[in-house]
Amino acid sequence: MNQRGKPIPSLIKNQRLVEQRRRQIVQGAVDLFVRKGFHKTTTREIARACGLSIGTMYEYIQTKEDVLYLVCDYIHSELERRLTEAIREEDSGRESLKKAIAQLFRVMGEMSDYVLLIYQETKSLPKETMKYVLKKEEEITGHFERILEKGIRDGTLSLSPSSVKLMAHNIMVMGQMWTFRRWVLARHYSLEEYTRLQTALLLRDLSLDEGGG
Repeated sequence: MNQRGKPIPSLIKNQRLVEQRRRQIVQGAVDLFVRKGFHKTTTREIARACGLSIGTMYEYIQTKEDVLYLVCDYIHSELERRLTEAIREEDSGRESLKKAIAQLFRVMGEMSDYVLLIYQETKSLPKETMKYVLKKEEEITGHFERILEKGIRDGTLSLSPSSVKLMAHNIMVMGQMWTFRRWVLARHYSLEEYTRLQTALLLRDLSLDEGGG
């Protein structure tokens, strides 16, 4: 888990073990946070859920807020990694967009509970930490802005430059919609079908000539 934004002190010097234990803590905490809420969940319950003594857990984190931050950072880092790995320099803007959408939707499907938790409980983070988390969200959206701009330059996508930022946010919301509406969407579509249909709708819109509006 990337700690560039908010270094969380640890009593353990082995970074690989720190990463492993913090992942274990996050996985144990997410279900509790989703079921009971952040404020009603105790650190003792988190320790029990992740199979650690409370003393051992405090060797890797300092506060319950640290756990929530790690959840946020895990999602953003994982999504950023997958976007970076999926997209190739030689791909057209259109092809890059298809790959990026597939990765975004896949992460939203795999981490639905994590994403839901972020939107429910980010307000519980300290102000400076919240600013970092929101900044990471903007950086992910920025990946889609750059892909759209690439497609405009190479002629594989048709979009007014003034609409790029809005379209990038629309794409993010489409991915997040699977998290917030999966209770009904999953009755009608698999995640793969949802991804295919939403991608087709987006690409159809981005193939229209907007007339430079």
